[in-house]
Amino acid sequence: MWLKMSDELFDGEEITLEEILDAREKRVSMQQKILETYPNSSLLVATMNIPGSIKNSIGLMAIFVEAVAYIEHQLADVVPNVRICHSKKTGAEYYLSVNLLPEKLKKKMIQIEETYKYGRLFDLDVIWFDEKLKNISRQVLKHPSRKCLICQKDAKECGRSRQHSIEELQNKIYEMVSIGKEQ
Repeated sequence: MWLKMSDELFDGEEITLEEILDAREKRVSMQQKILETYPNSSLLVATMNIPGSIKNSIGLMAIFVEAVAYIEHQLADVVPNVRICHSKKTGAEYYLSVNLLPEKLKKKMIQIEETYKYGRLFDLDVIWFDEKLKNISRQVLKHPSRKCLICQKDAKECGRSRQHSIEELQNKIYEMVSIGKEQ
């Protein structure tokens, strides 16, 4: 599904901080259930990095679905244990359990984050179970932190300091999506 320029990318239902926190708890619960069922697997959890109080819309969901198809294409040689995709008011979520080492799966996800046209809009977390849920970071694999969409400084630092306004970030995302549609 392709967006038309007239579509509103950020035209969706606003959410509260409480809803965001509740969604995070439910995501952790889902991760635990999947990894309890497939304890020797690695779990990919894909969500979008969307600033502001609107985390889902028709336009954002179209990008999410396209990105999931791209991820699955990149992992076509791996048979999944489970594949779950949810569209929620708090944002879309994708879970993929595979029998790959966490490091190998994370390297593939870093490649997608860095080269796929919408990769910068996604968090592609790799989780596994070793007495507790563990998450592998880019730094463990000797990859630099993700860069800010606008100024290319460390994204976490810009986010914490609120260096850029939500409107500025949303405009950048709209620009990225517009360019991505042309590719």
